[in-house]
Amino acid sequence: MKRLVYIIAFVAALASCSDSYLIQGSSSVSQLDGSKLYLKVLKDKELTNFDSCEVVHGKFRFSGILDTTILASLYMDNQSIMPLVVEKGDINISIENMQRRVSGSPLNDLLYDYLDKYERLQNQLKELSHRESQMLLDGIDEAEIGRTLLAEAAVITQEEDSLVTDFVVANFENVLGPFAFQMCTSVPQVEHILSKAPAAFKNHPMVVEFYQYATGSSQAAADEPSAPQSPSDIDDATIQDILNGKEDTH
Repeated sequence: MKRLVYIIAFVAALASCSDSYLIQGSSSVSQLDGSKLYLKVLKDKELTNFDSCEVVHGKFRFSGILDTTILASLYMDNQSIMPLVVEKGDINISIENMQRRVSGSPLNDLLYDYLDKYERLQNQLKELSHRESQMLLDGIDEAEIGRTLLAEAAVITQEEDSLVTDFVVANFENVLGPFAFQMCTSVPQVEHILSKAPAAFKNHPMVVEFYQYATGSSQAAADEPSAPQSPSDIDDATIQDILNGKEDTH
């Protein structure tokens, strides 16, 4: 009987270990040393602290027991720095001067591959304004410039819409779907995705809230806490100011 108790305890210990997470981070930004970092999650429409740690000599570490995979944001004070998925296994965070990335676990690798593609398309759209200035300097007719750049913008926008839609549809069953759903840019896109979605996705609180916001069916939705942000939501200059202590985050 005593041996059976030991076996049960051993199996329980193994199960506990299998549900643990370990997040190890590094940063080359010296100003980050000594800062307090937080993992925050959206719970009952409120951002709550899930875990916290301090940066020491460019290193930081979160660890604990996990009941289920969750979407979180890495925060410094009250400023969201980057999104990540807290899931079983070893996760790595890298914060450099011009790049932030999470890797080492399946959903985080999937998320940041998607965000890289999304950011490239965003940068292509931003580049169009620079091209407009250059074309004006080259003496090209303004009407021709408008036609050319509008056509190119339409192609890039379509690629972006397809990227977001395909990613959401492919991730209906995990935490990445509701996150990327909030990157939709039009009501037709929102309705198209929901026409394909299973009931569990449609009823997800994050999805319901964004649908209300996107369609204007609930003015209150605009006042609710936002979901974890993507790196493209906060430009590198802003992040660098935060890390340098120039941003008022209180």
